Amino acid sequence: MSADRRIEDLLRDLAPRVLGTLVRRHGQFDACEDAVQEALLAAAVRWPAEGVPDRPRAWLLTVAVRSLVDGWRGESARRRREASAVALDPAGRQPAHAEAAEHDDTLVLLFLCCHPALSPPSQLALTLRAVGGLTTAQVASAFLVPEAAMAKRVTRAKQRIRSAGARFELPPQPAWSERLGVVLHVLYLVFNEGYTASSGPELNRADLTAEAVRLTRLLHRLLPGEGEVAGLLALMLLTDARRAARTDADGSIVPLADQRRELWDTAAIAEGQALLTRTLGRGPVGPYQLQAAVAAVHDEALTAEETDWPQILALYDVLTQVAPGPLVTLSRAVALAMAHGPRAGLALLGTLDSDQRTANTHRVDAVRAHLLERAGDRAAAREYYLRAARKTASLPEQRYLALRAACLGQPSSPTDAAD
Repeated sequence: MSADRRIEDLLRDLAPRVLGTLVRRHGQFDACEDAVQEALLAAAVRWPAEGVPDRPRAWLLTVAVRSLVDGWRGESARRRREASAVALDPAGRQPAHAEAAEHDDTLVLLFLCCHPALSPPSQLALTLRAVGGLTTAQVASAFLVPEAAMAKRVTRAKQRIRSAGARFELPPQPAWSERLGVVLHVLYLVFNEGYTASSGPELNRADLTAEAVRLTRLLHRLLPGEGEVAGLLALMLLTDARRAARTDADGSIVPLADQRRELWDTAAIAEGQALLTRTLGRGPVGPYQLQAAVAAVHDEALTAEETDWPQILALYDVLTQVAPGPLVTLSRAVALAMAHGPRAGLALLGTLDSDQRTANTHRVDAVRAHLLERAGDRAAAREYYLRAARKTASLPEQRYLALRAACLGQPSSPTDAAD
């Protein structure tokens, strides 16, 4: 890993922790978030040249607080607010009143971003931006909307947090349930972005999957009786267990059916299975528990041929009733094809053709190409592989899809597919 990438990963890990500390001390979420962004920019410029400081979190906090002070100049409360920052070490190394290095406000920040004053889409966008460490472009990709529109949504969300007078503290017990669904969805999206990056040269981003797992573990410790929290953690563990086998030595994608299963993380699988066993049957079954059950069926198969596709299809049938949506339909189409043949899967996939929610994603075209290939329609499969390759910004996915197309007809290259 390059030095620049290590710095990028460190900044992504520290950003929500610094923001949490800043908001707890000074309030004004919108101003604090802007100040943290200024500090991150300064670090991105200076650290590669000067080296990472001994206390990188304290360095970021110092720069962010100074940015806040600059923003407060000229206001009537300037002197009082500046006095609260006087204890900062002028060398920018360690704030004299900093908490212990292990103090982490990320979970509190997570609930703040899911404040009921925000609409669900704004809650998701703001949390992905402030807690998940995703860029505005990555958040936009997760929502399948233009980047400019997402930037406006994040800005409006920060302003609404301020106008609502939200306090930086965990909500009281009665309010947990109303925010919990959004919190879980946010963690799910952060994990998905890490497990299959929407853009860039690498298939996965272990920093994001690790952060999603870390936050979900925190949430599970806080709410040990919530089945969907345990279900989401199980889903993450059972899915991420396959990460080492998803690419070969040169970074090329290896489909699930072709993966070397001895590379799967058996400890993560065992932990996920144990979580799921303790959770199922204790209350109403939710979508994360059902998805975890699907992942468990995959992980239990010693070979691809031993996968219990009828059981997976039955789980997706239930999931369609519990949490219907285009991505569930897409996954169910694959299971249906594996259980009853590719034409059955293609027929179900056709129901998504008029769904505008999938218009900008490559996944429908990629699945259709795969099922057409299995059905023996090589020309149509090649066309859809290339269409899918043109729609994704992930370089590994572009290469994989273009290679599949090349195997079905005239040569093709990732460059051609991306044009």
